[in-house]
Amino acid sequence: MPYAFDAYVTAVSFDAGQKALFALGDGTVRFEDGAAQTAHDGAILAAVRHPSGQGLVSGGDDGRLVWTRADGAQEIASLPGKWIDAVAASAASGLIAFAAGRDLHVRDAADAAFSRTFAHDKTIADLAFEPKGRRIAAATYGGVWLWYARIEDQKPAKLDWAGSHVACVWSPDGKFLISAMQENQLHGWRVADEKNMRMGGYPAKPRSLAFFSKGNLLATSGANGVVVWPFAGTTGPMGKQAAEVGYDEAAAVVQVAGAPNLSWVAAGLDDGRVWACDVTGQRIVPIKAEKGAPVTALAITPDAKRVAWGCEDGEAGVAEVSA
Repeated sequence: MPYAFDAYVTAVSFDAGQKALFALGDGTVRFEDGAAQTAHDGAILAAVRHPSGQGLVSGGDDGRLVWTRADGAQEIASLPGKWIDAVAASAASGLIAFAAGRDLHVRDAADAAFSRTFAHDKTIADLAFEPKGRRIAAATYGGVWLWYARIEDQKPAKLDWAGSHVACVWSPDGKFLISAMQENQLHGWRVADEKNMRMGGYPAKPRSLAFFSKGNLLATSGANGVVVWPFAGTTGPMGKQAAEVGYDEAAAVVQVAGAPNLSWVAAGLDDGRVWACDVTGQRIVPIKAEKGAPVTALAITPDAKRVAWGCEDGEAGVAEVSA
């Protein structure tokens, strides 16, 4: 199903019913059935699925955090004059986190009165909940800070590494935390002992990260194919080499999405194409063969049967994966 939204696609997600949701640069949330809701007076800067599995939680340049479903949009928080450009949500804990400048804010989907704010020395670039939803990681300059999301007065654990950290993701077992650097590399930590892992060799900046295959594999953008790191065992990728799937010298992978419990990964390219692959067989399944504007958002369903994407120029779509 193709769409032409005429606005930058900031994020795409599948709801609990495996229907696609698109968050756009014109402030609207679009639904797979054609429905639309205006969430923000301005651009949506970040969006994720609500902890309930219904609708999207989005942050905008209007300083508002909004929960949008097909039947309407509900404001969760408002920070006038701020930009909310990082959002995370946990189905396990029901918590929602969002960043505005140097401040991390936490809300509870089940308790409108709950509110926490955690200050940082530098601007926050990205947020990620641990699998159980109790701790939140904030990627910032100089490393990643870890907070217990419900505790009001605390000092964060700081995973230090020089440079600017712009994206982060937890392994599904909570043992590893991986960040994308401003340079052409990743950095990782084994959380228990803060053991550092340098993960370099990228020809471009890896901005999109996704664990899949029950946490045994990490897929990233930043190369001509999907870079896949092995994470099985207690040492993760330490001392191991990454593989590259779907190498194409004519294009670069800029978005990845993985099926959490399966060996399927989807890739969005800078020339607008989209494909999926079961890495155990490495057979590429074309999803969108037509070239166009770079892919800016990508999602795959847990059963790896559907892929949704969005592009810089507003072109978007949902397709079945014909394995």
